[in-house]
Amino acid sequence: MARITLQNLRHSYLPNPSGPDDYALKEIDHVWEDGGAYALLGPSGCGKSTLLNIISGLLVPSEGKILFDDRDMTALPPDKRNIAQVFQFPVIYDTMSVYDNLAFPLRNRGRDEKIVRERVTAIAEMLEVTSMLDTRAANLSPDNKQKISMGRGLVRNDVNVVMFDEPLTVIDPHLKWKLRSKLKELHQRVNATMIYVTHDQTEALTFADQVVVMDLGVIVQIGTPVELFERPAHTFVGHFIGSPGMNILPCEVRDGGAFFRGQPVTLEGPITKIGTRAEIGVRPEFVSLADSGIEAVVRKASDIGRHNVVEVMVGDTRIAAVTEGDRPAKGDTVHLQFRPDQTRLYADGWLATEARG
Repeated sequence: MARITLQNLRHSYLPNPSGPDDYALKEIDHVWEDGGAYALLGPSGCGKSTLLNIISGLLVPSEGKILFDDRDMTALPPDKRNIAQVFQFPVIYDTMSVYDNLAFPLRNRGRDEKIVRERVTAIAEMLEVTSMLDTRAANLSPDNKQKISMGRGLVRNDVNVVMFDEPLTVIDPHLKWKLRSKLKELHQRVNATMIYVTHDQTEALTFADQVVVMDLGVIVQIGTPVELFERPAHTFVGHFIGSPGMNILPCEVRDGGAFFRGQPVTLEGPITKIGTRAEIGVRPEFVSLADSGIEAVVRKASDIGRHNVVEVMVGDTRIAAVTEGDRPAKGDTVHLQFRPDQTRLYADGWLATEARG
């Protein structure tokens, strides 16, 4: 296991990049601590796969360094980095038994057969595949094949990091929750540094202790799942995490306050900066229907079980609210109130208010 440090990392797929837009990864400085469970989260094209390939050694960055502990690994190939990877599609040998698949990474490194047996038995028990050890891998279901692929990544106890590249893509939805929970349990038991790359917020928030959110080649926020939900540092984080995502409302800043369609909106605290574009961010969970407040017209109201999601229009701005109790009907006029301590100003996308103590 290792502490992974990214120093002034940038990467472009162009031979002569001339500006920021030519870089798939803008400048990144970050540290993954030894033994942590991390997720790299973002949409397609945000740079997360490029970053994963740099860490694994499949790509050499255009600029900057990558260190495992204090050792510079920037120019070393994958086989010199002592890493394990689990990919979107299971990487196993169909003609081998489950036991031999799990044993392969150890045997390939000349481990004693007694150690091989101990490790394979332990990992099989963790993955709940002990009864399948003599089964030919070709006869496994897709989810069990991916379990074995995960096991091949975890069977070695000397790796610097285990990296998962969207490992649940091919798994049926009803099995994903079970495998996510199993992976979390495995991390707690083996205590290896793990980096999980995904575009799925549920996978990231379920697995990771710390989530690294990326957009357009930039890390926009690093935090716990609770921190990302409760206090997004950027409007992208607020919109990308949560279902429905955070309401982003155009506003005017004057006299030290924020105004939405001419009405003052109480913020969590004082405004710390002003940019060229000002927006109010408030999650639907903190928007309530009340007897007074901002007037709106109901566009749609959906009962999704534990609560309602009500979409309203204020002029040409759509706002979502998560409510309980009776649902208003389409076309009804309602009034909105925002919970002050969860209502923030964003300047050019970045958080621009300070929470009151």
